[in-house]
Amino acid sequence: MVRVLVVDDHPLIRRGIVQTLKDEFPDGIITEAVDAVGTMTAVWEQGLDLVLLDLSLPGRSGLDLLKEIKSVRPKLPVLIVSMHPEEQFAVRALRAGAAGYLSKDCPPATLLQAARRAMAGGKFVTPETAERLASELAADTAKPSHEQLSDREYDVFLRISSGQSVSDIANTLNLSVKTVSTYRTRVLQKMGKHSNAELIQYSIRNHLVE
Repeated sequence: MVRVLVVDDHPLIRRGIVQTLKDEFPDGIITEAVDAVGTMTAVWEQGLDLVLLDLSLPGRSGLDLLKEIKSVRPKLPVLIVSMHPEEQFAVRALRAGAAGYLSKDCPPATLLQAARRAMAGGKFVTPETAERLASELAADTAKPSHEQLSDREYDVFLRISSGQSVSDIANTLNLSVKTVSTYRTRVLQKMGKHSNAELIQYSIRNHLVE
């Protein structure tokens, strides 16, 4: 019997993924979580075969949660299902232990293909992500400056580069404005930049935002 955990704080998205899985695995047990606490409780208490994990969760980065899941259940496959484009997070997620990276607008058949492959011990990546991963590994000695950022710093960096204000980011991530400002300062220091405008220009040059 297949046991799958779907982690997403958006009810409609979560319901759609759950129904797709139930249609494919009518005898399976599909459970849900909306935050890190519920996720880790399920990981500890249920004999899961797969976790489908969103990156944007209240109060905590999905990448941080991915690393915690892999630290306590190294063999449990985790598929990232995100609204963020592959070029922003796919390679980082795979390096953190994800079994694959999917866009939320992917066809149900692709979701099911990735789920089956992950549960069989494989990886699911698009050709574009595979090429990007190979290129970054080959050029590992000359990493771009954004690769120096922690996962949370990288998330804040992308949001700033997309034009979000510090207060907007704080509201979205359930963090204080002071905390987000601290992350922004670290990003600027690590990347050798002096303003949001320079971060935006860098992101455009590196095809991280449109």
